[in-house]
Amino acid sequence: MKVRSSIRSLARQPGAQVIRRGAKVLVINKDNPRCKARQG
Repeated sequence: MKVRSSIRSLARQPGAQVIRRGAKVLVINKDNPRCKARQG
């Protein structure tokens, strides 16, 4: 899946997961819950 470069830096953090919910691409992080992002 394509991930915008502005949220890719958050996707590279340790513990981050890139998931898809419907049309939205989300970055969630269980280790650091402040590192969240949404695309779409």
